[in-house]
Amino acid sequence: MNIRDIHSQRETRTDDLIAEARAQGRSSLDEAAGKALLAGFGIRVPRSRVAANAAEAAEIAAGLEGPFVAKVVSPDILHKSDAGGVALRLADGAAVRAAVEAMAAKPLIAAANVEGWLVEEMAPAGREMVIGGYRDPQFGPMLMVGLGGIFVEVLHDVAFRICPIGAAQAEDMLGELKGRALLKGARGEAAVDEAALIEVMLRVGGADGLLMRHAADVAELDLNPVIVSAKGAVAVDARVILAMPADEAQEGTTPAPVGGSPREEFRPLFEPKTVAVLGASTKDVGIANTFIRRMKAFGYGGTIYPIHPNAPEIEGLKAYPSLAETPEPIDYAYIAVGAERIPGILAGAQGRCRIAQVISSGFGEVEEGKALQEALVEGARAGGVRMLGPNCLGTYSPRGGLTFPADAPKEVGTIGIVSQSGGLTTDIIKRGEWRGLRFSGAATIGNSADVKPHELVAYYLEDPQTRAIGLYLEDVKQGRVFFDLLAGARKPIVILKGGRSNLGRLAAASHTGALAGDEKGWDALQKQAPVVLVSTVDEFIDLLLALQHFDLRPERPTRAVTLFGNGGGSSVLGTDAFAAAGLEVAPYASQARLLLEALKLPPGTSVANPIDTPVRTLQEKDGFVAGEILDIVYAHALPDAVAMHLNLAAFVGRGSVDPIDNLFAVVEQAQAKWPGLAHFALALRTDGSPELDERRRHYREKARRIGVPVFDEIPAVAKALAGVGHLERRMSRL
Repeated sequence: MNIRDIHSQRETRTDDLIAEARAQGRSSLDEAAGKALLAGFGIRVPRSRVAANAAEAAEIAAGLEGPFVAKVVSPDILHKSDAGGVALRLADGAAVRAAVEAMAAKPLIAAANVEGWLVEEMAPAGREMVIGGYRDPQFGPMLMVGLGGIFVEVLHDVAFRICPIGAAQAEDMLGELKGRALLKGARGEAAVDEAALIEVMLRVGGADGLLMRHAADVAELDLNPVIVSAKGAVAVDARVILAMPADEAQEGTTPAPVGGSPREEFRPLFEPKTVAVLGASTKDVGIANTFIRRMKAFGYGGTIYPIHPNAPEIEGLKAYPSLAETPEPIDYAYIAVGAERIPGILAGAQGRCRIAQVISSGFGEVEEGKALQEALVEGARAGGVRMLGPNCLGTYSPRGGLTFPADAPKEVGTIGIVSQSGGLTTDIIKRGEWRGLRFSGAATIGNSADVKPHELVAYYLEDPQTRAIGLYLEDVKQGRVFFDLLAGARKPIVILKGGRSNLGRLAAASHTGALAGDEKGWDALQKQAPVVLVSTVDEFIDLLLALQHFDLRPERPTRAVTLFGNGGGSSVLGTDAFAAAGLEVAPYASQARLLLEALKLPPGTSVANPIDTPVRTLQEKDGFVAGEILDIVYAHALPDAVAMHLNLAAFVGRGSVDPIDNLFAVVEQAQAKWPGLAHFALALRTDGSPELDERRRHYREKARRIGVPVFDEIPAVAKALAGVGHLERRMSRL
């Protein structure tokens, strides 16, 4: 084998290195080529050369500066250390020769196809780091950084981001590491050059970095270790796993928006003037008949056209044979007929239907229906129709008079929903209604064969009626486009993600691959975009409820909280809940505390923060004493949020005046007097009795009218406010 000087290959085009490996049928780059690839991106690597045998290795050492490292070069050996193919701290050429001879005799190496021996100058002492990359199946190239050695092997002290990253995100990644203090210098050790480390991270995962430049080529990348010292950073090992050619297939493109904007593209969905219904019967009451009845009951003001090949009338409405034969073009079509018929129905629309929602199942959600789903998309394209679904339930839009759930609220709200589950969307709408949520729209997209989640998110981002967006997703089509849209979003987004463990990694040939679980891309998403991931429907509704009422403050993200209510034990547990959520319920400074103590509230009251006010205290001045307390808190404690909690059972039979009703007047006055100073949230706790649950429902409606979200328990308030704080911090970066 010819001796190759890696240092002289810096000018070699990096794509030639990959092309050469592919031409040789390799699934990875050897270490020499891997380091040449790094050098091509300006990443510092040790001076090194490859020898054909032990004697040549000794000659190479004579031309380099020791101490040396010697490593086996073999396409059969990916993990060289495990095979005994690495020798460190070799003093001179003789030591290099002896080490190569010893390694060649090891069983795993003797049985392998050995192409040579890498001899390189040993990097100066420093802190070992790991920098890696891999292709997330949904979001594309991702970058990893972690401390090396035991920190990555055992503790998994790593951070991930979706590429490309900038310097601020690289800094954030280092800030996540539990061992970050070691980089700053610990136990007398010198601090490392973090700027050099960040530069390597950017050259790997930045906009012009290796992972973005070779997104279609690199499946996994490991720089392990990167030695960082006060003098800079050196990548002393490089493992590059190439992507299989089949991985390079790209998802289909999305049609260009009609009218030039998502808002115009999907206006017919949320504000339809004409609705066609396919699947209603003159004999049976199927889902399409139910849809017509619910639309009538909801008060839809447009025209409904039942489509039926024979019937002259359905549900008291004149029917028409096809979408192409209605008196007016159709804005929205609700389709619930046999799956095999639908591609032809859509193809026959002849450009007279803007949006169709296919309720029917039997498509891509089952193996035997995948070809039919492709035909469905082709039929929609041929007929000039944008298609939601299949395998969904419908769209709810109070401003457009469109609904599929029964008795949905008619009031137009500010929360936009996109969901891959129709049944769960019904749950969100109905449970959200009782919690006080009101919606600008809710679209179910099922398999999202044509219209993708990001397209409806783009609509809501442009829609002035929508102030926050909630998504239920099981997968995401065109994940890269999805990420790019969310990364620049200027409205908060809450994602309830289903199936976070279903994707799985097909193979993990590197440390990075082994550590990159299915959820890493989603976790990175909420660190790079104004997004919060939640795991339950309750958390989803809780956070959206807060976002419905709060004006986010990116300039002052929520952290300091005043906890105010009745029940000493509840206050203690509440303080713990806020601490667990990353928020602070900290004692007040002397001025605020002295002013509160000067109110001379009844015995048993504590004003340190949390403010613990027994029922007797809250009954003072028929409840208006709370206004005096809040005035002092707002003026002198300056919290980011006030969380009031009330145990409703404690007020039963405790006087003729209900102080809670008056508290709403107090809260409304405080919010008007101190606008924008603090988010105000209310936890109303009950004993589960029907009487108190009904009373809480009464209070919820009062709170909604004055812009206050109501929660069932204090921990729910803590999680929601923590989500608000996260969104504020993310939006401060936009």
